[in-house]
Amino acid sequence: MNLFFKNELTQIGLKIAFKQIFITFIVVMSITLSIYLIWDIDSAKSALLGGLIGILPNIVFALKAFRYAGAREAKKVVESFFSGIKIKMGLTALLFSLVFKFLVIQPLPLFGMFCLVMVMPLLQPIINRE
Repeated sequence: MNLFFKNELTQIGLKIAFKQIFITFIVVMSITLSIYLIWDIDSAKSALLGGLIGILPNIVFALKAFRYAGAREAKKVVESFFSGIKIKMGLTALLFSLVFKFLVIQPLPLFGMFCLVMVMPLLQPIINRE
């Protein structure tokens, strides 16, 4: 990873982003297990898919957005951020369309978990008090 992200600022930003993604993944897995134990395997699969649809584009976005940092790279920072957002939105739409086309899912757990993943960055200050 150091090969592509040489700047210390980019490494710090990427570390924070992946820490947040890891915490989100742990929450998704915990809730998916709870759903499996309380309801059934189909609900758990749908919840897991909803979580992954939220997490995978976030990983791609973090890799794209934290490619550049610093005042000298300001234009590249903005360009990489916006291109990361475009890729994230496109990948999210693609993943939803693939799930709806090829899998039988339960919509409530799928969208519920996806919405939770989208809200997780807002909850991180409460969860991660350092």
